[in-house]
Amino acid sequence: MPGGTAQDVPATALVDRLVVASPDETVPYRRKEFGSGWDYDSATKCNTRELVLAEESGPGLVVDAKCKPQTGTWTSLYDGVVTHDPSDLEIDHLVPLADAWRSGADRWTPERRRAFANDLTDPATLVAVTSHSNRSKQDSTPAEWLPPNFDDRCRYVSDWVRVKYRWGLTVTPQEKSTLVQILSGC
Repeated sequence: MPGGTAQDVPATALVDRLVVASPDETVPYRRKEFGSGWDYDSATKCNTRELVLAEESGPGLVVDAKCKPQTGTWTSLYDGVVTHDPSDLEIDHLVPLADAWRSGADRWTPERRRAFANDLTDPATLVAVTSHSNRSKQDSTPAEWLPPNFDDRCRYVSDWVRVKYRWGLTVTPQEKSTLVQILSGC
């Protein structure tokens, strides 16, 4: 389970609670350690991707009988692009799995890693973004990549801090410095 509750605490307070550590690269990152893909929810008959798309869609969401969104209105957090075609979007782990691995997830149980990879309990953890912006970000931290739209950076960094705190993940010194700097301007 996650390391702490962060929903109602300002990111400026949470950032001071993050543990600073060098990335642990003793065990190489392997995507398969987080599960084989999106979880399937038998109650809703939807997978994690479909549930994120449904949650983040604005007006006009149309879903087929198998829970697959056909159309809707989505705004990509990373680049502000608005689309009505769900195939234009990827579901991104705001804190990339590779970064989570280097920040402590390498020591988690397989069940906890899978829970992180499919976390629907906080909308900050998984976000629908354009393929282009997701590929631009890759597995970068905010010290290496930020949304190009300056106005989106506060939300991005606040969400990053919240996810790292909730899951008990560490931050590097450079990462923490960047987080503090951005948050001081929010």
